[in-house]
Amino acid sequence: MTSDAPGWDAIDARLETFYPGVEPQHFGTLIKFALGGPDPLDGVSFYPREDHWHLVSYGMSDLYARDDDAEPTEDSGWGFEFTFRVARAAGETEPPMWAANLLQNLARYVFSSGNWFEPGHHMNANGPLRQDYETDLTALAFAEDPELGAIDTPHGRLQFVQVVGLTTGEYEAVLHWNSQGLLDLLGERLPLLVTDLDRPSVTGDPEARATIEAGRQRDGSSTGVLMVAGCGWSDEDDRIRLRFQEITTPMLARAIPSRLPHGRPMLLEGDGGQRIFLNPADVFAVRRPGDGVLELDLPPEAAAALPAALTPGSRPLPGATGVIIEV
Repeated sequence: MTSDAPGWDAIDARLETFYPGVEPQHFGTLIKFALGGPDPLDGVSFYPREDHWHLVSYGMSDLYARDDDAEPTEDSGWGFEFTFRVARAAGETEPPMWAANLLQNLARYVFSSGNWFEPGHHMNANGPLRQDYETDLTALAFAEDPELGAIDTPHGRLQFVQVVGLTTGEYEAVLHWNSQGLLDLLGERLPLLVTDLDRPSVTGDPEARATIEAGRQRDGSSTGVLMVAGCGWSDEDDRIRLRFQEITTPMLARAIPSRLPHGRPMLLEGDGGQRIFLNPADVFAVRRPGDGVLELDLPPEAAAALPAALTPGSRPLPGATGVIIEV
C-alpha cells in the first residue's frame, strides 16, 4: 500500500537505525501550517538519551504524498530538517518544550524570509535561548547532525541540520574567524554538540582563546553572510536608506572590520527577502538588480566609517554619496 506520508516515513526509517524499537515523545500541531495554523513544523519528536534529548523536526521537508503529475525535485522541500540535542538531567522525563518552541521560531523565520539554514550558518538570537532562564547561550550555529547526516527520500535529498547553542563570546569568535573552527573546538569537549544552557563559554579557556586567535590571524573571517533581523533598505529621492535595529548593530560593527578592509565582501540578509551586498572597491557605486537586492561598492573611507555609523540616529555615510544610515 502506498503511504500518504512517504517523506515522514523516510525520516522515521533513518531514526529507527539509531533508536530501534524506541517510541519517542512526539508533539504535533493541532492545525497544520498549510491550513492556517501558526506552527510551520507539523511536529517535533524527542528521543531520550542518557545525557541529552535528541529533537527532530517534521515540516521543513516534503512529508506527504504529491500529485502524480508533480515535477521531481533534487531537494525535499527546503532540503533539511532541524535536529537539536539538549542536555538532559539524570531521571528527567519531561522533554524541554522551550527547545521545540525555538525550532518552531526558526521554521517561521525560514518560511517568512525565504532564508534557509545550512551547516556553517550562524545566527544571533538577540537574547537567551530560553526565556526566563539565566544562561550565557545567546546565539546559534548550524552543523550537519553528527549521526543522522543526510538521506535520500521519495521527494529528494534531505539533510539533518543540527542547531547548536553558542555563548556571546563564542559567537564573536565565529564572526571574526569561522563557525567550523569554533564548532571543532566545541566538539573536542562535546562530541555530539549537545546544547547545555548551564555550560561555561569555551572562550574562558586560555588554550581555546589562543586557538581562536591563531585561526583568525591565519584564516581571517569567513563570515560573508549575516542574517540580520530588522535590516532593510529603501530608495527615496536619490537617497538610499539602510535601516538597522539597534540591538543588531554592535554585532555588525564588530563583524564588518574583519571583512571589508581585508578585501572581502559581505552580504546582509534582511527582512522580507531584502539583501544588501557590501563590496570593497576603489570607487563608490550603487546597483539595484531587482528582487529586493541592493549592491553597494564601498571605497576604503566608507568601509572604515560604516562601523562607527551604526549608532542610534540617522546620518550620512562618509565616502558613499547619498547613503543614509538609520538605526
